[in-house]
Amino acid sequence: MKQVATIGGGCYWCLEAFYKLIEGVTDIESGYSGGDFENPTSQDVYNGGTGHAEVVQLTFSSDVISYRDILEIFFVMHDPTTLSRQGHDVGEIYRSVIYYHDSDQQKIAEETRSTFAAELYKDPVVTEITQFTKFWPADDHMQDYYDKNPNAGYCIAVIDPKIQKLRQKFAQRIKK
Repeated sequence: MKQVATIGGGCYWCLEAFYKLIEGVTDIESGYSGGDFENPTSQDVYNGGTGHAEVVQLTFSSDVISYRDILEIFFVMHDPTTLSRQGHDVGEIYRSVIYYHDSDQQKIAEETRSTFAAELYKDPVVTEITQFTKFWPADDHMQDYYDKNPNAGYCIAVIDPKIQKLRQKFAQRIKK
């Protein structure tokens, strides 16, 4: 059965790059959610004040991978203890957030944050859990950034180490 997850944990390029490798994830799109400005461009969001977070919207087969598994990967692969920051990416657009699509997702997100994530980190987990309202795709040149630019400095310095970590921690979840 196909389901949708919308999550933000810093730069969407990172999330997009490693979730593409996960068995059961069938589609990924980078974009924005959580803001109150309709149809934002990347420039609108980066100029600030729109309230959006960088997110990825994943379509996945729940027959292959569960929503809880999607969230466990999410919590391992970014730092959910820093408010509006992931590494050098700073600002509300880089906040840790889960946008749930229904009450089941809300329950699983709250349970995963309070048990799984809380056990992983000594500092408090600050990941927002908010009802999904709208997703706006990022500009075309922002989609598939890692695939299009594997030798870019950001990809080498930030994304490659995350993919190595994913391969070590979730080898059984990687597409064959």
